Amino acid sequence: SRIMGREFAEDAEPVRLERDGFSVAGFAGRPTLNRPDASLQYLFVNGRPVKDRLLLSAIRGAYQDFMPRGRYPLAALFLTVPVEAVDVNVHPAKAEVRFREASLVRSLLVSALHEALRRGASVPAGAIMARPGLVAETRPASFQYRAPLSTPLQSFTAAASTSAPMGGFAERPQTAFEDAAPAAPEQPAEEPLGTARAQLHKTYIVSETACGIVLVDQHAAHERIVYEKLKAALADGRIARQLLLIPEIVEVGEEDAALLLEHADKLADSGLAVESFGIGAVIVREAPALLGQCDLQSLVRDLAHELAGNEAGSVEARLNAICATMACHGSVRAGRAMRLDEMNALLREMEATPGAAQCNHGRPTYVELSRAELERLFERR
Repeated sequence: SRIMGREFAEDAEPVRLERDGFSVAGFAGRPTLNRPDASLQYLFVNGRPVKDRLLLSAIRGAYQDFMPRGRYPLAALFLTVPVEAVDVNVHPAKAEVRFREASLVRSLLVSALHEALRRGASVPAGAIMARPGLVAETRPASFQYRAPLSTPLQSFTAAASTSAPMGGFAERPQTAFEDAAPAAPEQPAEEPLGTARAQLHKTYIVSETACGIVLVDQHAAHERIVYEKLKAALADGRIARQLLLIPEIVEVGEEDAALLLEHADKLADSGLAVESFGIGAVIVREAPALLGQCDLQSLVRDLAHELAGNEAGSVEARLNAICATMACHGSVRAGRAMRLDEMNALLREMEATPGAAQCNHGRPTYVELSRAELERLFERR
């Protein structure tokens, strides 16, 4: 707290993991606490402060699904390794070290950070202004990721019109949904994210919990859900494809077309089948079924941009970047009216999705205010 600040002390998760005689302990900040540089990442090996590229890369990899591009997490991590497993004489100032089992060290650190991030998957309530001088306390929300139930929850996407493609939404007039939707239960649901009560500006879901209210960004929340489903399907080699009745021709320019075709195999692994279609254009014949009805023109152009910026990344990082871009385009958009049953199904899917507190770009998907905070805002206590 004295070195890294009160915010870190209040918004960090403990890190502790031991494996094969190697251990790591310390604290890692939640993704919502980040900086424009890595100056508040402190690393120690057997008590010695280091600025080791392997360890910094491991931190970056552990946070890549949760952190906005160009932002860095805060961390203070202490590694303890057998003396014979590390060489401290590779740098004149002894700021860098060389591990004899580098892959084990990297895996240990990434696993420890992933465990801490899953355990602390929550979002600060944010500064809510009731009037000048009156601000709600910032505090972590109570929701944490839980494993999916043995009986699958009804997909929030399945709650949409049955005429929509799998995982997608049928286009329908942007009209109010309240008259057609079933009434919400009188009592808030026991689940952590509660019961949906309303939608604001066709973008935010208002949910009542047993101890307060939750505000959800519908696009950010669904984006994380779609992303995690795409990653899981990619890992299992089972991304379902949807053959397009009318193939989509996308004009992208010669350079981007060449880049897309160079990575056609990776795109195919992610469920998107692209082929050359003359100079500066590609044709899309298949797309991931999970995306439903999305704007393939914008998706393909964004994929080209993403691939151009990830040339130096690993194959896994590139595939994850492709999935993240697809998830953004395949998610329910801001400005789309939702029925109450759709909103409640989205809340249930959030509760069964790892990392659901942040979207793929590191933005929060929801904030929570307790009843006590609401009462302070309205001066009831």
